[in-house]
Amino acid sequence: MNIDIISIAKKERSTYDPLYKELTKMISRFAKVEDIELFPKDVAKSHTISPEASKEAYTRAFEPYAKNSFCISLHPDGKLIDSFEFSKLLNDKMSVKFFVGGAYGFEDSFLKQSDAVISLGNITMSHKIAKAVLLEQIYRGFSILSNHPYHK
Repeated sequence: MNIDIISIAKKERSTYDPLYKELTKMISRFAKVEDIELFPKDVAKSHTISPEASKEAYTRAFEPYAKNSFCISLHPDGKLIDSFEFSKLLNDKMSVKFFVGGAYGFEDSFLKQSDAVISLGNITMSHKIAKAVLLEQIYRGFSILSNHPYHK
């Protein structure tokens, strides 16, 4: 199985990198994870124009990746699910793509194209924290699916 985490974010070193690496290694017995961070020039420029222009730029950046997979968008207004429901999103899939929007979120049209729109909770968190939470939930989901005791 292939899992892509695609986010609007500047590529930069982070104090969270060792955690990402460890979680990705834990997941590797179940799936290959690729972390794709996008911040093209038109996204940077759109941030100086308006939130709507930014959302449109995010959609343009995401569109090439939003094909041939089960697509899940992380959105504050998405469905709140528990770890067991999350595991069902991974079950029997060959490829799953998680989309993490930019500072202004997603266009409604992009969310409507997604196979699922979920929320990691009611709190606001940085992309770096959201990525760590997402990776942990991916590992927990696979643990649930394989009856591994990690999830208990």
